[in-house]
Amino acid sequence: MAKYLLLKHYRGAPDPVNNVPMSQWAPEEVDAHIAYMRDFAARLRESGEFVFEQALMPAGEWVRSGGAGKPPVTDGPFAETKDLIAGFMIIDVDSHERALELAGELSAAPGAGGEPVGEWLEVRPEFGDMPSTIDW
Repeated sequence: MAKYLLLKHYRGAPDPVNNVPMSQWAPEEVDAHIAYMRDFAARLRESGEFVFEQALMPAGEWVRSGGAGKPPVTDGPFAETKDLIAGFMIIDVDSHERALELAGELSAAPGAGGEPVGEWLEVRPEFGDMPSTIDW
């Protein structure tokens, strides 16, 4: 089994097929989307492939070590990549192909008009045990 991180983006990924921001969805469309996500996670719990998930708010801060005392914190500017992570799911699957299959299913969550969002998800394998040297 291998763990993968499935990243959902508010922005920074290629445009989804159903490119209507969630802030413009009807309440029942948001409810349907959340129900799909919950059902998807429940199915993965049953199959033993689910590890963890979390939706994230768009707000955040940058923090770094500032030496002794309180670390410096700023609310921006944010990363040049313009990425903004909406949430993530960690799965534990038998193969890379299975991780891609599940990401495709997750991408089909309903959005505006009840149509699949067709969003791009970032699929990243976990590093696993850290080697003593890294050969990039």
